[in-house]
Amino acid sequence: MSKLPEENCKIYVKYTAATECGVICVMLHSFFRMNWKKVQTLSAAFAAASASAAKSNLKCRRNRMKKDFIDTNEFTKQELLDIIDLSLAIKKAIKAGYYPPLMRNMTLGMIFQQSSTRTRVSFETAMSQMGGHAQYLGPGMIQLGGHETIGDTGKVLSKLVDVVMARVIEHKTIEELAKSCTIPVINGMSDYNHPTQEIGDLCTMAEHLPRGKKLSDCKVVFVGDGTQVCASLGFITTHLGMKFVHYGPKGHQLTDGHQAIMERNCRESGGSFLVTDDRSAVRDADFLYTDVWYGLYENEMPKEQRVEVFHDYQVNRELMSLGAIGCKFLHCLPATRGEDVTDEVADSAASLCWEQAGNRLTAMRGLLVYFTRCRPQHTELEEAAAREQLERFMADRGLS
Repeated sequence: MSKLPEENCKIYVKYTAATECGVICVMLHSFFRMNWKKVQTLSAAFAAASASAAKSNLKCRRNRMKKDFIDTNEFTKQELLDIIDLSLAIKKAIKAGYYPPLMRNMTLGMIFQQSSTRTRVSFETAMSQMGGHAQYLGPGMIQLGGHETIGDTGKVLSKLVDVVMARVIEHKTIEELAKSCTIPVINGMSDYNHPTQEIGDLCTMAEHLPRGKKLSDCKVVFVGDGTQVCASLGFITTHLGMKFVHYGPKGHQLTDGHQAIMERNCRESGGSFLVTDDRSAVRDADFLYTDVWYGLYENEMPKEQRVEVFHDYQVNRELMSLGAIGCKFLHCLPATRGEDVTDEVADSAASLCWEQAGNRLTAMRGLLVYFTRCRPQHTELEEAAAREQLERFMADRGLS
């Protein structure tokens, strides 16, 4: 391992991310002893994050209007890949020890109509890691759709925070909120879809591709109930040209409406999809994915009923053996061990569900950065002038 030419050296790394609305410059100055390989690793991580941040904001230069993340079907294949690449680039930079202040001085308002573990913690952590702040607005804490209309709530929040994330019961709520807000709105899950989960899932797949394959070469099989997670997975995989299969019992399969969207996606991307109760459709899967059997939180299926309906759709060693060599297991969590998946699979070397949970944080960082780049940026000269004016005002009034 080669060393730096000088034992004590000054390392100067300049990270420049050319965004749609400005330039983010981060300089790292440090005096320390370290091997050259680590310096190269850090520099490569910064460069990757810089390139992705610049690429992710090309459209803002053309159109400064805010954009929301409500449904992945509203984005092009390249835009989705840009978000995935940006998310992974930021993850790489942080793993190398650099926490980019890309959300500095920004506040995220988090609206939850449902309970959450991964969504809440990942959004809060993402904001903290990138220099921002998150406010939790739980059930009963704000007037969303109560004494205040959803539209009015959106207008108020637009004056108080920089970006909104909402986990809602009905999809129409997130749509109405996005329509009324003048700031970006991110869908943290509805009864229709779960787009932030989609980005985290694809980040996980991209990091664990079978040897010699790219995303568009992969076959993804979702096993069990046609939940909003199943629908979302079908949407994004077909959008990216992948092979998607929903293997589930009749009466609990993706609807004709879901399939119409996937069919349109496939025509544009070259992907394919199949909805079936034929077990042989699992063969040669690169990724086997499942979700809980109990349905939506607001309308849970009794245990006896769900076991009767889904008992043949448990992900166990036998089902995993039908997949391709090296097939990986995915689960959005929480899992009901002994029902939708066995301990043997969930805790096996083939399981990626813990990495997948960690990549919810990866996805949230990328989404927050991508959708806030269009906000007005100020030059250093403007900031210095504003600071001088405020300090003079306070000094004149004896407040300094």
